[in-house]
Amino acid sequence: ADYLDNGNNKMAIQQADKLLKKHKDLHCAKVLKAIGLQRTGKQDEAYTLAQEVAALEPTDDNSLQALTILYREMHRPELVTKLYEAAVKKVPNSEEYHSHLFMAYARVGEYKKMQQAGMALYKIVPKNPYYFWSVMSLIMQSISAQDENLSKTMFLPLAERMVEKMVKEDKIEAEAEVELYYMILERLEKYKEALDVVRGKLGEKLTSELQSRENKCMAMYKKLCRWPECNALSRRLLLKNSDDWQFYITYFDSVFQLIDESWTPPPEEEHSLEGEVHYTIEQAVKFIEERITEESKSSRPLRGPYLAKLELIRRLRCRGCNDEYKLGDPEELMFQYFKKFGDKPCCFTDLKVFVDLLPSSQYTKFISQLLEVIPLSATAEGEIALPADIKALQQHLCVVQLSRLLGIYHAMEKKQKLTVVRELMLRYRHGLEFGKSCLKTELQFSDYYCLLAVHLLLDLWLEGEETAVWQCLALLEEGLSHSPSNAQFKLLLIRIYCRLGAFEPVAELYSSLDAKHIQHDTIGYLLTRYAESLGHYAAASQSCNFALRFFHSNQKDTSEYIIQAYKYGAFEKIPEFIAFRNRLNSSLHFAQVRTERMLLDLLLEANISTSLEESIKSMSLSPEEDDIPWKDLRDNRDLTVLFNWDPKDRDISEEHRKLSLEEETIWLRIRSLTLRLVSGLPTLSHTIQPKNSEKTAENGVSSKIDTIRSLLQQLEAAVDSGKKFLEQKIQYPVLGPPPTRMAGFFSNGSCQCQTSLFYLVSDIYELDTNGLEDSAEIQERIGNSFKSLVERLTDLFNKCKGDLIEVRDGTLKTHPNLLENLVFFVETISIALWVSSYCDSVLRPFKSNLQKKKKKKKESSVAMPPVFTHFLDYVTELQTLTSNVIDHIKGLEIILTALKLEELSLKDTLLLQEEKKFTKTVQGKVQSSYHHSVQEIGELLKKRLDTIKKLKI
Repeated sequence: ADYLDNGNNKMAIQQADKLLKKHKDLHCAKVLKAIGLQRTGKQDEAYTLAQEVAALEPTDDNSLQALTILYREMHRPELVTKLYEAAVKKVPNSEEYHSHLFMAYARVGEYKKMQQAGMALYKIVPKNPYYFWSVMSLIMQSISAQDENLSKTMFLPLAERMVEKMVKEDKIEAEAEVELYYMILERLEKYKEALDVVRGKLGEKLTSELQSRENKCMAMYKKLCRWPECNALSRRLLLKNSDDWQFYITYFDSVFQLIDESWTPPPEEEHSLEGEVHYTIEQAVKFIEERITEESKSSRPLRGPYLAKLELIRRLRCRGCNDEYKLGDPEELMFQYFKKFGDKPCCFTDLKVFVDLLPSSQYTKFISQLLEVIPLSATAEGEIALPADIKALQQHLCVVQLSRLLGIYHAMEKKQKLTVVRELMLRYRHGLEFGKSCLKTELQFSDYYCLLAVHLLLDLWLEGEETAVWQCLALLEEGLSHSPSNAQFKLLLIRIYCRLGAFEPVAELYSSLDAKHIQHDTIGYLLTRYAESLGHYAAASQSCNFALRFFHSNQKDTSEYIIQAYKYGAFEKIPEFIAFRNRLNSSLHFAQVRTERMLLDLLLEANISTSLEESIKSMSLSPEEDDIPWKDLRDNRDLTVLFNWDPKDRDISEEHRKLSLEEETIWLRIRSLTLRLVSGLPTLSHTIQPKNSEKTAENGVSSKIDTIRSLLQQLEAAVDSGKKFLEQKIQYPVLGPPPTRMAGFFSNGSCQCQTSLFYLVSDIYELDTNGLEDSAEIQERIGNSFKSLVERLTDLFNKCKGDLIEVRDGTLKTHPNLLENLVFFVETISIALWVSSYCDSVLRPFKSNLQKKKKKKKESSVAMPPVFTHFLDYVTELQTLTSNVIDHIKGLEIILTALKLEELSLKDTLLLQEEKKFTKTVQGKVQSSYHHSVQEIGELLKKRLDTIKKLKI
């Protein structure tokens, strides 16, 4: 066991063998040996050995524990349940084995059996937790039940009765048990009863979370639309803590509900269960003013009351009341707020919510007013006034962010924008003075200046100013050199490099972000969207693996979380864990990565038809199966991960999100159908019975071609919806969701090529079943398909021609679309080869039969059917075309190597020495990345050329 712990698996196996020589039946030694075998890659031997021991139904703790570890490493948790079922039968009174059995069921989600195991445990050892494990398992059955009715009429009522029994017998001991009771009543929509539980004696046990009882009461009051209680309770809580924003929201919601219902307090008695109620605007105004007065006496400044006043003004304006309640001018209130909190980084995000209260004609005046109160000092006449300390710097930064948000920078001319960029960078570099003592992991105080400057340059780039993008990259790289942990710099660099078609620097930047856990799903798209499409196949494989490793381990990890939740009685977390697991299983990104990963593996591995078949087999791919949950697909991407200060009309909207999800789904459908069509090719090339045989349908092949034809129809439909989608010509914001590869796929002709290749499969299958006689028409059709395919592929190649990087007027311009077209060319030619090897497998037997006939008849020549000539011509032309593309790529490599970037865009004398250095670095990175892409694409095409040469029937 020590050897196993230290990772020395071979020694562990040797030691176990020694022990087994002396004691042949030592179960535990056998299992430890099996663990060693499993870890050295001998899975089958390990499994056989483990099953030998398991068949003996061991009951010693060591063997059981060791087998549990082994089965977990094999990802076979269902075997652990069998193990403990046997152990419990033999030792029926063991509390330990029963609880292990319960946890084993929890790992595989067998909720009914968990319920039974929990009760069995309770009968042996009547402890409350075991009883409530059983109750929770009923709730889990209700959550997982397909039929909602069953959940409401059977599982939940039974759970409720079980808890009520304990309540009546006064056996409720822990807070978790009350939480569970509350959860059941809430799910049964018995809000009144749930409220009584929380307000009653049982509610006194709810102590672990701050305001746990109050929050639960509030939730129930809202469900029951008891606005007087909502109002009174939120008012009371605000008197205790006037900085708690959620209660201000509830307070305002309830006041306006009561006004709309014309509610009046009952005479003679309490306003509500929770005390006094405010039911008029006057009361609300007075209440907020009082909170502000109170705040001025408080020892630390509180933001809540001031923001609540702005929130109230906003709500009153929405209702058409403007100034009759004399709450003040929003502009003045925001100015006062800035004076009080302007040196806090949160000041900008606080005010951002309320800027639409300002009339647009006042924007410039408002910003000047803020600038006037910041202590800035200029050293000489005409120089920029700079902050003297961090406080003034934060205030100035807040104003700059507000200027961007109010669209002041957007409205500027190009020349003005460049002046602002200069100023922002000057302020950025000056601000570094304040951060000299910062650790590497801390951000510099002035980082936002640099980011804002880059945003302005991005505007210029989108308006057609080519040099601006290189300046963006140079400034970000400079920023990163001073603030190596700034995730915003890295994310923005990733987006811009990808837009320029350079993936190489991105891989390193992404790994330095050190994305954890769920981030592989929420920001992983930044990596997986571009790696393959820019020709970095090795990096693409790696980034898919990263993501998939996370998604697959999620299954196992979530089971562990659930088990911990049972152990510690954190029942309310269990449904959250289940929802989390479902959210990841139906993730759009997970489906995309799975599909692209398999297509990529086929591209990289499958060179000859036999190996295509092997690859498909090893992935257990089948054309009939579709494992993507289309109806439940969830877009978990974080599209706001990049900071931006754009006004609402330029920002990412809900509409953009919806459209992006629609586009991603259509593209995923096209890719998934392509993968399934390719995986159907090997199923066709197995021996086919002659056409007059009755057995065709039975041997399954004819049904295989039906599958292919049905998938082809679905592909046509998906392509149609893709074309319709693209007709809308949607433009996402520059930092919004990246568009898919769909537009390129259609415009460069790959789509038409790939679709016609799959139609060709159908024709060749027909030729195969009908034989060569009487098939002149099909042969001619196949011949024409070959011809038009070569034309289309040549056309696709023409769209790949041109310089990837060109130098124009001292500026660098990249053409990532040419790179994407090359990648599509490689993919399309690969599909062409897989289809050709299917043709080959059909035509070869025909040829040898013809040669046998020729020998029999002793004739000097038997007329060769035209399809052979067509096929040979086609293969020869494919070979020529591929050779041409390889030559073109060699040419690109030579150009890229010879490209001298020294003098580029550095003619701009405005650039500081520092910036020149970084500009050179980023251009070098882009050049090197393109070189790398071209090399990988070239390597892959050479493999394809070798395959074509073998295709001579």
